[in-house]
Amino acid sequence: MDGNSVAMKAEEQYVSNSLFTGGFNSVTRAHLMDRVIDSEVTHPQMAGAKGSKCSICDGMHQGVFDSSEKPWKPLCRKRSVPNGIISPYRLLIGVRLVVMCFFLHWRVTHPNKEAVWLWVMSITCEIWFGFSWILDQIPKLSPVNRSTDLDVLHEKFHVVTPTNPTARSDLPGCDLFVSTADPDKEPPLVTANTILSILAVDYPVEKLACYVSDDGGALLTFEAMAEAASFADLWVPFCRKHNIEPRNPDSYFASNVDPTKNKSRLDFVKDRRRVKREYDEFKVRINGLPESIRRRSDAFNAREEMKKMKQFKESGADPSKPIKVIKATWMADGTHWPGTWASSSSEHAKGDHSGILQVMLKPPSPDPLTRSANNNIIDFSDVDTRLPMLVYVSREKRPGYDHNKKAGAMNALVRASAVLSNGPFILNLDCDHYIYNCKAVKEGMCFMMDKGGEDICYIQFPQRFEGIDPSDRYANHNTVFFDGNMRALDGLQGPFYVGTGCMFRRFALYGFDPPTGDWKMTKAKKKFFKKRKKSKKRSAEEDSETTMELNTKRSSEFDYYLDVDLLPKRFGNSVELAKSIPLAEIHGRPLADHLSIKYGREPGLLTSPRDPLEASTVAEAVSVISCWYEEKTEWGDRVGWIYGSVTEDVVTGYRMHNRGWRSVYCVTKRDAFRGSAPINLTDRLHQVLRWATGSVEIFFSKNNAFLASKRLKLLQRLAYLNVGIYPFTSLFLIVYCFLPALSLFTGYFIVQTLSVAFLIYLLLMTVCLVALAILEVKWSGVELEQWWRNEQFWLISGTSAHLAAVIQGLLKVIAGIEISFTLTTKSGGEDDDDIYADLYIVKWTSLMIPPIVIAMVNVIAIGVAFSRTIYSAVPQWSKFIGGAFFSFWVLAHLYPFAKGLMGRRGKTPTIVYVWSGLIAITLSLLWIAISPAEGGTEKSASGNFQFP
Repeated sequence: MDGNSVAMKAEEQYVSNSLFTGGFNSVTRAHLMDRVIDSEVTHPQMAGAKGSKCSICDGMHQGVFDSSEKPWKPLCRKRSVPNGIISPYRLLIGVRLVVMCFFLHWRVTHPNKEAVWLWVMSITCEIWFGFSWILDQIPKLSPVNRSTDLDVLHEKFHVVTPTNPTARSDLPGCDLFVSTADPDKEPPLVTANTILSILAVDYPVEKLACYVSDDGGALLTFEAMAEAASFADLWVPFCRKHNIEPRNPDSYFASNVDPTKNKSRLDFVKDRRRVKREYDEFKVRINGLPESIRRRSDAFNAREEMKKMKQFKESGADPSKPIKVIKATWMADGTHWPGTWASSSSEHAKGDHSGILQVMLKPPSPDPLTRSANNNIIDFSDVDTRLPMLVYVSREKRPGYDHNKKAGAMNALVRASAVLSNGPFILNLDCDHYIYNCKAVKEGMCFMMDKGGEDICYIQFPQRFEGIDPSDRYANHNTVFFDGNMRALDGLQGPFYVGTGCMFRRFALYGFDPPTGDWKMTKAKKKFFKKRKKSKKRSAEEDSETTMELNTKRSSEFDYYLDVDLLPKRFGNSVELAKSIPLAEIHGRPLADHLSIKYGREPGLLTSPRDPLEASTVAEAVSVISCWYEEKTEWGDRVGWIYGSVTEDVVTGYRMHNRGWRSVYCVTKRDAFRGSAPINLTDRLHQVLRWATGSVEIFFSKNNAFLASKRLKLLQRLAYLNVGIYPFTSLFLIVYCFLPALSLFTGYFIVQTLSVAFLIYLLLMTVCLVALAILEVKWSGVELEQWWRNEQFWLISGTSAHLAAVIQGLLKVIAGIEISFTLTTKSGGEDDDDIYADLYIVKWTSLMIPPIVIAMVNVIAIGVAFSRTIYSAVPQWSKFIGGAFFSFWVLAHLYPFAKGLMGRRGKTPTIVYVWSGLIAITLSLLWIAISPAEGGTEKSASGNFQFP
């Protein structure tokens, strides 16, 4: 081994064993650590590894694969919905639209002269509902389904070719982002399991890099990630050896499926038993970290206090003066943790700490590594034991800077990853969303690497959830949106970005425009494909030369913002970051292996090994996560995740679509990702409140689709308009929910008489709605019960969270007043054995008041109207039945809400019933006092109803 290779390995080891920190106006420091935590480390990539022996499999594959001898195959296919379903569906949309127009015309031309006010309120709401239905329904005209072919992906990117004689993967790199902020709300064990599922994903190891963003700067998260990196040394090879699914250890061991199913290796049971024991110990270590950190910090702080006392006595100072010792949080190596301390201090608080970057697993070698069973209980002699690069990142935070919450943290990861690994694609996950399908990354790459993939900005995967109650009381699965709306948008310009489970093209995330697709066929390109047709035998050099000619068009020629002179103003002053941008664009192109691929890259370009990390590179990565780096740049405005909205995900996707990019919806046979969702009523309402608040912000901002460019297609524009408008439906919905009660109280109905025309229109509208629902269930795969649960929660959220979001948004825009709806009382679940215990917890929130009032007013109105009709001299049962029918319609939608208020053992706060009852009774009595029955209250009992 020569001196250069020895120096290179020493440099790599130095980088992986160093915790890099940096701060405002401070020099980057590298704290050398022999061990991150007190645990055994054996893997050569681990921080603190002692260099355990691994054998390198450097056998060369023989033979040459000539791609010209096989026909070109697509990596993915688009399948339209069968005509037998989609044609009637479109026809019914048109029929219902026509019937709705006739119905609204009839309603406008036939006012109720006995109760004009009731007629005006009802017709106004109905016109808005019709407009809202159009915005929601018209974009669903062209739903599509897509499928991928992983075998073709393997043939194109993993087989021996003249340009790839070693059969190394020619797939582009992918950086995976995991974001977390508070270990108290987001348990470190959950985040660690997500990281383990990422490290075990089925994708070329050398092309992967995992970045964990800890926006809270907590030592607990840091040490939990270090523990996860240590356990991955055993877990990841075990998953590869026995083809384990899912690769989240907690979900795998908790599964009720027979673990031996489809397992043929005789040592599986022994290996599984060993790994299960190790995982149990791993969980105990993770759960014990808070106490371990506290005890360690107390011990070090006591030592520091004793030192201070000794110095105090030796100096002969006044013993009456108190000794001040800072209560620091200490790392395992006996140094101060540079992030947030348990006892907040200056430069060590959640909003005031240094930037931290730790390479926990260094970049793997380009060739497979194996381990024999000599020094290991489990035999990994035929398994690749390499692990993807793992990096812990906590961006710098200082007072006086707007850190922009999650969007700012994601942008910090984008910059740090560009300097360290620069994967052309980025997959972001929430800390509670793990990879359920180990081939999910390959599935998404099929779309990016296929013909036409150069103008795809992101691949959105559906969100699937675990731990939801079987009845899905509050529509937590959200299947109507993910399997209906998103599939429909996939037939237009693409689905929305919904925050997690999304694979981005890094170049699109940088704010560049897509390729226009109108390039001329160059002479070089014609020459290249002419050669491929005529000559079956050609050298790799000839292929390389002609392919290089195809890529002579510079990126700046289709987007002038890529000009070198403009990069610092747009991206900041990092030279390494600027250099990475053109590379990310080129490496993200599809293969130029077909005449119709207008903008591709040469085959074999990405088979070269990655350069080892240098200390200067890591130091540069620290500088780009500093709090001042984004000043006077376009980060958060055009580049990266967009700032200024609670729903930064939707806005970020909208900006890309507005520049002409398209997105794709990837629904895999096996769910790509699984996550958790709040099953508690109050938590669910606050989740919806956050989404609706973001939508209101979008409506009043420059991201309103009314202001979109011509590159945003018409139906896609309608879909984005609906995103900003749908919360305002709550203003009309809450009025319409009170109309049945007002009708029953007054004895009037929304129409003067229940005429035949009104009933026919109503029947036609209802039949069309039911038929549309059935057809939508067929092409989307949504169950009818799920569709009904979605309708129920639409009314519940529309009369609570959406209304609060509109009020909050209007007050913010008009008066500059910001209102936050927070929980005021909280009770914990008592049954640890019940996984659905949270479903029965009742937490009081002001969002509950409107639905409760609506329900109680309608119930009282039915009783009052029934009594009035019975005691009336001439009972008008038609008006009562009409009003009662619509009241029951409202109450049927509110049933899950009422069930949630009951809890499991009557734990509903008394204040809920007291306030709601008082408001409902007061409104009822007030209305009866203001508008008594015809003829006054002095008629005999045989006349109209008299309220006692």
